[in-house]
Amino acid sequence: MKFISTLLLVLIVSGCQAHQNAQEHSQNQNQNLKQAQQDIQTSISTVSPAFELITLGDTGGIEDGNLSSFLLRSIEDENFISLDAGSLVNGINVALENKAFDSLTTTPDPALNPNGNILHHHVKAYLLSHGHLDHVAGLLIASPDDSSKPIYALSSVNQTMSDTYFNWQAWANFTNRGIAPKLNKYDVIDLAPEETVEIKDTALTLTPFSLSHPLESTAFVIEHNNDMFVYFGDTGPDEVEKQGKLDAVWRYLAQQMQHKTLRGISIEVSFDNTRPDNLLFGHLTPKWLMQELTKFHALVEDKEQLSNMKVIISHIKYSLKRGTDPRAVIAQELESANALGFNFILAKQGQVLAL
Repeated sequence: MKFISTLLLVLIVSGCQAHQNAQEHSQNQNQNLKQAQQDIQTSISTVSPAFELITLGDTGGIEDGNLSSFLLRSIEDENFISLDAGSLVNGINVALENKAFDSLTTTPDPALNPNGNILHHHVKAYLLSHGHLDHVAGLLIASPDDSSKPIYALSSVNQTMSDTYFNWQAWANFTNRGIAPKLNKYDVIDLAPEETVEIKDTALTLTPFSLSHPLESTAFVIEHNNDMFVYFGDTGPDEVEKQGKLDAVWRYLAQQMQHKTLRGISIEVSFDNTRPDNLLFGHLTPKWLMQELTKFHALVEDKEQLSNMKVIISHIKYSLKRGTDPRAVIAQELESANALGFNFILAKQGQVLAL
């Protein structure tokens, strides 16, 4: 009996010691996990963003009020440029609801509502990729109550704006060129492909590239110091369009990335992979985007830059049909084809991204 009691005591003590050891091991694991998380967070926080991108509109039609438009600024400056302007005031309103402008420190204009303050005092220029209505409607509608600022575009795009909209038939002529009377609110500036210019009242420069689309479209390479961001207007894939225009952009970026950092790109994916090539009308699908990005990947020497770069997907066509959400289908198709590890983000109206 004494032996059994002693044995039970040994087993109890051993069990308690094992439980204590397990607890200590678990605590050590938790401490190691917390330390690892802290180390990761410290590593992330040391990579300071260079740009801020706010989505004013993420679709390629037909949802009026949420059409292609982004605001971009250097993180060192509180002045934005508008990359296209399909939705403008409504996009600013949604962004305000999402507290997208809370980081701005400039004293607001007391004579204006918050949306007027952003439009009049913080949006300093428009960069228009092409003249299709889903990329310029917000600018046109806002123009009667907008502040003076420049419009930058390729000459063909500016000509389309003058001929089609600012013609005193579709709309009053708020620019400084075209049909009289000229209201001179907007200074229209023609860009030459692949020539770099400074953007007035900002810390940014831009270099435009022509893109293939039924109307000539544009990719804007935006730079501040040694950092870059690229906004692509509507574009078809090179293999379908047969003009090699995306290849010219990829080669330029790969060369620049030898001494500069590409923080992100915004590029369209209008349709899912079921869309036939003869019905693309100058647009991309996940399959075609991945083919283009694969070509770009092969050109870039420092592959790590590409894994850190954000790829913002925009211009997904809104659908009135019942069934699967086009965004969900496109997201799944991109993910399943993403063997190279690109960091895809689907643009969403009101979203703020630090790049």
